Amino acid sequence: MPVQQFRLPDVGEGLTEAEVVTWRVARGDTVAVNDVVVEIETAKSLVELPSPFAGVVRDLLVEPGVTVEVGTPIIAVDVEGAEGGPSGGGEAGGGDEDPGGNLVGYGPTRRASRRRARPTGPTAPPQVEEAAPATPEPEPAPEATPEPTPDPEPPAAPVAARPLAAPPVRLLARGRGVDLAAVTPTGSRGEVTRADVLAHASTPAPASTAPPAAAGETRVPVRGVRRAMADAMVRSVAQAPQATLFHTLDVTRTVKLVAAMKADERFADVRVSPLVVAVRAVVLALARTPEMGARWDEAAGEVVVPAGAHVGVAAATPRGLVVPVLRDAHTLDLHGLAAGLTALTTTAREGRTPPAAMTGGTFTITNIGALGIESGAPILNPGETGILATGAFARRPWVHRGKVRPRWTATLALTVDHRVVDGAQAGRFLADVAAVIEQPAQALVWS
Repeated sequence: MPVQQFRLPDVGEGLTEAEVVTWRVARGDTVAVNDVVVEIETAKSLVELPSPFAGVVRDLLVEPGVTVEVGTPIIAVDVEGAEGGPSGGGEAGGGDEDPGGNLVGYGPTRRASRRRARPTGPTAPPQVEEAAPATPEPEPAPEATPEPTPDPEPPAAPVAARPLAAPPVRLLARGRGVDLAAVTPTGSRGEVTRADVLAHASTPAPASTAPPAAAGETRVPVRGVRRAMADAMVRSVAQAPQATLFHTLDVTRTVKLVAAMKADERFADVRVSPLVVAVRAVVLALARTPEMGARWDEAAGEVVVPAGAHVGVAAATPRGLVVPVLRDAHTLDLHGLAAGLTALTTTAREGRTPPAAMTGGTFTITNIGALGIESGAPILNPGETGILATGAFARRPWVHRGKVRPRWTATLALTVDHRVVDGAQAGRFLADVAAVIEQPAQALVWS
C-alpha cells in the first residue's frame, strides 16, 4: 500500500510556520478525505486541518507543541487503493508535487516543495564531492600524494556538522530547543533517536550556562498569537507617532437604549451591549472624518483613504489578543452590527478565527470597559490610523440640567497616527463618536 506524507499547508496571510497543538487521530486510525486530523496554531488563530487523502495513519511525524515550517511533513498515511497521487508510493514523500492539491487552499504548498528540493535533492552532495577533486588536479606533483586522503573528507565534514537524525527527531529537537550536535547518539546507525533528544532535554543545564533562576520562577515560551501580538505592538510604536485624546461623557441614554434592545424580541437572537452603539458611532464618525480610517503608505508617500468602514474589534482570548474585522460595518443596522459582533467575538474566544478574518481593518475598537477598566491609552493596530478604547460604564455624580445627579458615565480614549491626522481631525472625530454615544438620536441626523 503506497504511503503519502501530508505536509503542513500554507494557511494564508503570509504565515510561514505553525505549532501542532492536538492530533485528532492516532497511529492505525482510518481517515477519509476531509477528515480533520490535526489542530494547529498559527500566529493568528487555531486552525483545523483536514486530510487531503484517505487511508490508514502510519505515523504522526510531529509531536504536539512543536512548531514547524510550511511544507514540513506532519503525518504519514497508507493510502487506500492504487492511486498514490503525485508523490505516489515513496515513503519519504519523494515527489515534489504536494498531494494536498485536491483540497481547496492547499495549492500554495508548492512553494514549500521548491524549498524542500534544495536541502534534500540528490544533486547537492555530488556537487560538493566533485568540487574537491576539481581543485587538486592543477596542483603541483609534490602535493598530489596527500590529496587522495583529504578527497573523501569534504563530504564527511557536513556529516559531522549535521548529525544523523530522522525528520521527526529533528522537529522534536527544534521544539525542545535541543542542539542535535550536543546529543550523544545511540541509534544502530549512529543516528540520534527520539529517546536521545528527550533524555538530553531532561538533563539540567550546567549552572554556569544560565543565570540563576529566582525562587518559583517560571519561563513561558512566547509563540503563536502572543508572539504575533508582541511583534505587532513593537512595530506599531516604532513606526507611527501616536497621540491619545480622552473624553468623559454621560452615557445614560445609551444604557437605556441597550436595555430597550434587550427587551425587544427582534434582538433576541444576538448579544446586545453598549459596544454595538459604540461601533455604530464610529462608523458614522468615520463618514464625517474619513481620514481616520486611512493608512499611511510609506513607499508611495501617500495617505490611502478606504471606501468603506471595516472595523476591527479587539478580543481577549486564552491564547492572546486577536482583532477580527467586522467588514462593511457602514452597511449594517443595529441588529446587523449586533449579529456581526456576536459571531466575531464568539469565534475569537474559541480560537477559531481564520487568519483572513483578521486583515483589512480600517479602524479598531477595544472594549476595556468589559474588564472594569475606566480608561487607558491603546496602541494602534499596525497600518491603521485610529483605535478607540471604550471604558467601563459606571454611575457617578454628574451635573445634569444644572443639578448634580447620579448618571451613567464612561471615558473614551482615542489613539491616532499623527502622520495621517492632526489634532483638529482627531478631536472632531472623538467628539462625533461621543455625540452619538451620549445622544443616540444623533445617529438619525447623520444616517
